[in-house]
Amino acid sequence: MSIQSLSDTELVQLYINGKEQSLEVLLNRHKGKIFSSIIVVIKDRALAEDVFQDTFFKVIQTLKRGQYNEEGKFLPWVLRIARNLIIDHYRALKKMPPVPVYINEEGDEVSPFNTIAGDLNNSEETLEASKFKSNMRGLINELPTDQREVVLMRTYYDMSFKEIADFTNVSINTALGRMRYALINLKKMIEERKLEVSL
Repeated sequence: MSIQSLSDTELVQLYINGKEQSLEVLLNRHKGKIFSSIIVVIKDRALAEDVFQDTFFKVIQTLKRGQYNEEGKFLPWVLRIARNLIIDHYRALKKMPPVPVYINEEGDEVSPFNTIAGDLNNSEETLEASKFKSNMRGLINELPTDQREVVLMRTYYDMSFKEIADFTNVSINTALGRMRYALINLKKMIEERKLEVSL
């Protein structure tokens, strides 16, 4: 039996046991899907290649440390690593994601938050704006993972709901639903904590 015909799980096990060639087979098998899932978000080939290389560096590190436990789910696991690296990259570029945007029933994009309007001229207003952003960042981080992911992709990457659906491997309706629940949860947290934000 040739190494090419082995399953992902068998190849991972071989690599962990010291057969370096098995990782090359895994890489060749999945690189198209992994790279396309990165470039659809980043839209910059050079940067996408960097993230792709970082992804496999992390894969190798995890396998060599014996920390891989996603038996039979190699590709989803690698895609999750890539997604987390992309989020880290955008988080480093922008300390605070912009305010989330969602699609209303008429199909228009709507910001759910009436953020501080106009120019912030005095230090008191600037302090309020900073406090608001900090509060929002904290609230977004408290959302369930699937909801937080949609909010970040919509706001960090300016991705359409179709792109989000493709990238997270769900239907557009599911992506929209996650955004809707995220907004409901954010509104609820704002009301419970009596934060100075009007929805």
